[in-house]
Amino acid sequence: MEIRRAATVAELLAAGHLYDDPPREDWAARFLAAPGHLMLIAYADGDGFPVGFVSGIEMLHPDKGAEMCLYELSVDEGHRRRGVGRALTEALLVEAGERGCRGAWVGVDTDNDPALATYRAAGAVDEGVFTMRGWTFPDAR
Repeated sequence: MEIRRAATVAELLAAGHLYDDPPREDWAARFLAAPGHLMLIAYADGDGFPVGFVSGIEMLHPDKGAEMCLYELSVDEGHRRRGVGRALTEALLVEAGERGCRGAWVGVDTDNDPALATYRAAGAVDEGVFTMRGWTFPDAR
């Protein structure tokens, strides 16, 4: 397995089977152009098939400095339980450290046992239960 930072829209679109919804070319371009956004893609040995990704967003705050938010982690169903998720998570943490982030965090559903195990294996500690509220804008561009 090889992990590389996505640098082109074509790379993001080629990993579309790993996303929750079909990717859009214009959103992929915006993602790549946005400061602090990154996506690392894991490729299978031999055929170069995208088997997983992790996306992160570097966040800044006056009293917290820079922190990396692990925004999403996805591994192709046929490649799960092989260390792909852990390797991607660890690669994102290395990138965060190289960027000068003072820490990283991820929001995860409390009943998502595979994700919890992956993050625990990569060294994450439980910081307590929290709730998340969201807003959806129907006319998102």
